[in-house]
Amino acid sequence: MFALIVLLAVLPGVTAAEERLGGSVVVGPDETVDSLQAVGGTVVVHGTVNGPLQVVGGDVLVTGTVNGNAEIAAGNVRISGEVTGDIDIASGNIEIADGATVTGDLRAGAGNIYLDGTIDGDVTVGAETITLGPSAVITGDLEYDGALEQHDEAVVEGTVTRNPGLGAGPTIGDRPISTVPDWVVSVYAFLANLLLGAVLLAVFPRFSRTVSDRVANEPLRSGGVGLLALIGVPIALVLIMLTIIGIPLSLLGFAVFGLLLWVGTVYGRIAIGDWLLSLVGVRNRWAGLLVGLIVVALLLEITLLGELASLVVLVLGLGALATTAYERYHRRRGRKRVVEPVAAESDGATHTD
Repeated sequence: MFALIVLLAVLPGVTAAEERLGGSVVVGPDETVDSLQAVGGTVVVHGTVNGPLQVVGGDVLVTGTVNGNAEIAAGNVRISGEVTGDIDIASGNIEIADGATVTGDLRAGAGNIYLDGTIDGDVTVGAETITLGPSAVITGDLEYDGALEQHDEAVVEGTVTRNPGLGAGPTIGDRPISTVPDWVVSVYAFLANLLLGAVLLAVFPRFSRTVSDRVANEPLRSGGVGLLALIGVPIALVLIMLTIIGIPLSLLGFAVFGLLLWVGTVYGRIAIGDWLLSLVGVRNRWAGLLVGLIVVALLLEITLLGELASLVVLVLGLGALATTAYERYHRRRGRKRVVEPVAAESDGATHTD
């Protein structure tokens, strides 16, 4: 999602795009827009977009015409209309349906890709499963990574090449994470969190203790603030990005927010460790860090429960971090306001004498 937002920010012609934001964004069958940037739970294009189409959404459906390039990041994407340009898609599931026409190249990364339309260009795709239906026609080359299933009637006029690097994703060193054993990735993440936690405890000991205590003493408040921040901050940053002046500020905000999410989840682990140790009468911040990291790492081995526990820990840590930082800031401002009047009165008294 962040990668696509950065892409939208640097694309030419952004200033001329019509911007739409909402739970459901629809271009009606008789509606025509010059170009469109859309962020929504569901984005549907039944009409015509005479320019670039740039979308971030949950589900995206294109049954009309896009006279330009399309850049889409979504949970599910289905194109059954016409796109007279290149298409770049990042999605969970992608379908280029029977009857769809793409006059350009298709570049996509997804969990599952089903191609059954006509693509007058090259296709570069990486997915777990790639299926070419009976009506699929690719006039250019097909470069792919994943499990390819091609119907006997599907046509690829160019060369078909498998490129394992397309689905590599993030790497450790020069090896894709997908080829690295799971335990290596887990140890790598554990050590990174341990290092960050140690830095936080050593550099900000009092602040870290306050954050940990807040999670234990005010879990509902911390959780509420954390959940609000987790949902509200990305929405606010996207809204800021929709104004051209706000693009650099928004990009910086996403980078800072990503760092705060990491810090928040580590603080959450520290708080969990401190709380567990307090049950047996032990209070040691370094031991709390280690215990918290180990407990959450073990919980993550239990798929559903681990993911839920990790989310709860993140929300608690992020909320406690935000609340503590906010209160520290206002406390310092309060002290500054008290000092300034006192200094002014002292100066007045001196001049009077």
